[in-house]
Amino acid sequence: MPRRRIGFWYRFAAVLCKPPLVVLLKRDWRGMENIPAEGGFITAVNHNSHIDPFAYAHFQYNTGRVPRFLAKSGLFNKGFIGAAMRGTGQIPVYRESTDALSAFRAAIDAVERGECVAFYPEGTLTRDPDGWPMTAKTGAARVALQTRCPVIPVAQWGANELLPPYAKKPSLLPRKTHRVLAGEPVDLDRFYDREMTPELLREATEAIMAAVTRHLEEIRGEQAPQTPYDPRRERIEQGRRTHTQKREERVRGTRPTAREEGLGT
Repeated sequence: MPRRRIGFWYRFAAVLCKPPLVVLLKRDWRGMENIPAEGGFITAVNHNSHIDPFAYAHFQYNTGRVPRFLAKSGLFNKGFIGAAMRGTGQIPVYRESTDALSAFRAAIDAVERGECVAFYPEGTLTRDPDGWPMTAKTGAARVALQTRCPVIPVAQWGANELLPPYAKKPSLLPRKTHRVLAGEPVDLDRFYDREMTPELLREATEAIMAAVTRHLEEIRGEQAPQTPYDPRRERIEQGRRTHTQKREERVRGTRPTAREEGLGT
């Protein structure tokens, strides 16, 4: 399949976004040779800053293979931003609605047309306290197994130092470096020709995220936790801690005070 034409809207977005990105971020980009020159494929990218979609899109734009991101449907209705999202061919995600599966179908169609779909498998900014990838959703694995397209694991670091997760103001100085490492395709052969059960999708997702995490370890020069941060498990544990704390407070509240027992004056 030939490369998708970059088109007016992507070029226009590049004219707007590249100059400030070049000013704000130095670049240490590796692995561009692993981005397929032809045909449909997926990139699986870690997500640790609200501006890393722009920084990562800059990296991939420079490879000549523009990505199509899955983005919240609400963004497509916001004036100029919505026009740009539609014009650049991004894929709306309608969460908790009857159209929730349309993004999955659109991603498959895009890959089969020879395009790149960029997935943030975590689904949102990582909540790991140290910025490591957390447990991921299975959408990327589902599309990959359905289409048997290459899955390129991509790790990035540095945009989060410019704008940390959930921060309201950027940290401009000293100038930060955006590091990207795109790896070779993840080997998913062992998952083909098998029933696409939830267990199979979780295993394939874990294989994809393990590759992303290994590359992030390389560019950070650190070792990731053995077990990825799991927001669901953390919510359960937080609920248990809160319940235990409240129970202890109730118990303390029923005990007589020192004054009541004649131990104080």
